[in-house]
Amino acid sequence: MKTNLITKSKAFTNPEYGCKPEERPIEEYISKGVINLDKPSGPTSHEVDSWVKRILKLDKTGHGGTLDPKVTGVLPVGLADATRAIQLLLTAPKEYVCLLTFHADVPESEIRRVFEEFTGKIFQLPPVKSAVKRELRTRNIYYSTIYEIKGRDVLFRIGCEAGTYVRTYCHNIGEALGVGAHMAELRRTQVGSFRERDNIVTLQDVTDAYHFWIEDGDESYLREAIMPMERAADYLPKVVIKDSAVDAICHGADLASGGVAYLSDDIKKGDIVAIETLKGELVGAGNSLFFADEILEAEGGFVVNTSKVLMKPDIYPRLWK
Repeated sequence: MKTNLITKSKAFTNPEYGCKPEERPIEEYISKGVINLDKPSGPTSHEVDSWVKRILKLDKTGHGGTLDPKVTGVLPVGLADATRAIQLLLTAPKEYVCLLTFHADVPESEIRRVFEEFTGKIFQLPPVKSAVKRELRTRNIYYSTIYEIKGRDVLFRIGCEAGTYVRTYCHNIGEALGVGAHMAELRRTQVGSFRERDNIVTLQDVTDAYHFWIEDGDESYLREAIMPMERAADYLPKVVIKDSAVDAICHGADLASGGVAYLSDDIKKGDIVAIETLKGELVGAGNSLFFADEILEAEGGFVVNTSKVLMKPDIYPRLWK
């Protein structure tokens, strides 16, 4: 996702330290990689990422945003060191294509009216079988676009806040129309910056790519199937830091204004921001203590409260006390 970077302090990076994410040696590229996986219908999300772990012979993997067994589509899988980076997707917006089936006939005009009402802020009660406490909460529906209405079936695309239950959304629309409804089919098409139309791969693609690397020494297919873990933070506003500030952040320090080189122009106070090096490496994430223009003008003090460190120490020189 595109973000406009503004300059706080012009800075240059030393090529002796770190590495552009796309240029990492293949073993490091894998261990700091994420896969935009097309989850098949049937297995659980945990089963799918365990299969990825087995295919690539890794010690650990982790997925971003669990899908029910029958649901297909975008399932970002973090590999080895990138499993913690995938956690950044927990708050990422999601998009789905859904087939809803009403339990009785409903006029098309009424269907469209209720879909419009179920856009914006809505109330939801999580289903009985869910990973969260079952209490009424609000969720944002950014858009809900009807593609086709055929008899009692409605095909629509929905963009929503993290933690929205599409099954519950369908049920509530059925209740609002007084006829009942259920979710017949669901496919996830986007999680944050991972989209169905961008570099989505199957388990077979991953298997083949690994085979080409091991058997033929051709790593190009793996580099296509796997993306740098930095992609997991693409949907977040960014703060790009100087080489001199990197190791301090790697040791858990908060980010001081003097360490900032560039930043996204849309940062708001309290936003989760990605902290990156001048080479584009993901150092960590934190909460912005100020708005973008305030960070730009700050002459001292801390500007980001570091909450997650994703780069190991000592990759960049230690220039702090």
